[in-house]
Amino acid sequence: MTLAPITLGDIAGAIAALAFAYLVWRLGSVIGKAGEILDETRLGVKGLSDGSMPLLGEVTTTVATTNEQLARIDTVTTNLAHMSSNVNALTSLFAATLGGPLVKVAAFSYGVRSAMGGRSARAADRASGERKGSGDVR
Repeated sequence: MTLAPITLGDIAGAIAALAFAYLVWRLGSVIGKAGEILDETRLGVKGLSDGSMPLLGEVTTTVATTNEQLARIDTVTTNLAHMSSNVNALTSLFAATLGGPLVKVAAFSYGVRSAMGGRSARAADRASGERKGSGDVR
């Protein structure tokens, strides 16, 4: 049996075939790792969506409850505005009805107190003068 002589082209072809096989093997491992990463990503997204659905339901409930409370606060604020205007009107009515006469009564009572205070001050001055005069010889 005789062997065919190996040419330089045969050696180059064998090297190219081995390089191609190695390239395919490395590319397969990279694609396998990318597949694992995609599987982990898919599981993470699935877990995130499974966890976010109940959370969205709770957020919806919270927003609905908040809207109800805001509607109640709006009612209270409206009632307070009405009450404030009523108190303002009552104050104006009181000032118009009783304000003038009360000011006159207060002015009159101040005048009376001033007059009485002036009399009592003069009487006190006279009394103190008499006490001082009783010890003096005139």
